[in-house]
Amino acid sequence: MSTAPSAENAAIFKARTNKWFAGLAWAVAGAGLVSTALSGQAEAVSGTGPLLLTAYLGWVLFWRPSVVVHDAGVTLENPFRSIAVPWSALVQVDTRYALTLITPARSYGAWAAPAPGIWGGRNARPEDLQGLPGSTYGPGQSVRPGDLKSTDSGQAAQLVRARWQQMVESGAVDAGTASDTPVAVRIRWLELGVTAALVVFSIWGVALF
Repeated sequence: MSTAPSAENAAIFKARTNKWFAGLAWAVAGAGLVSTALSGQAEAVSGTGPLLLTAYLGWVLFWRPSVVVHDAGVTLENPFRSIAVPWSALVQVDTRYALTLITPARSYGAWAAPAPGIWGGRNARPEDLQGLPGSTYGPGQSVRPGDLKSTDSGQAAQLVRARWQQMVESGAVDAGTASDTPVAVRIRWLELGVTAALVVFSIWGVALF
């Protein structure tokens, strides 16, 4: 089964909180770079490494990560890995710490869909508990805080479970083949390389002062 997303049927989820963190990182880096430019000191350029690293990490850690739900399965775009889980390999969706796709071999967490903190369920409204996919509910129609509609993990889990149920009911999922269905994990070497280079540049620049 192909693990490539279907562009016509893809739903992309990104955490709202992650976007705020990315914006904060860019604002801090931008202010620092402007200050450096206004100083007019050529030697100050060597000290821009930490600022560039901050800006880049804002993108790679917070802006780029996403959960892509498509007809072939779910793709987790994490900071340094892309994980494509076909529907036939999926056996459970968990939200204890983050949206987590569980297969017979191992579990894969989504950086883009963290679960709420210990108090995450305190502000839950009745509508946050209603209309969720059937597999969301535990004994006595209980719902974990991470499954609430108002949380990042809950919104992502709802997308995954609803499409999974749809694919199962349509007969598009090969039942009983989870153990034999491979999960495609791709290391994002470019992002790792750029991060490493900026770390080295930052250390070099700090050492000069």
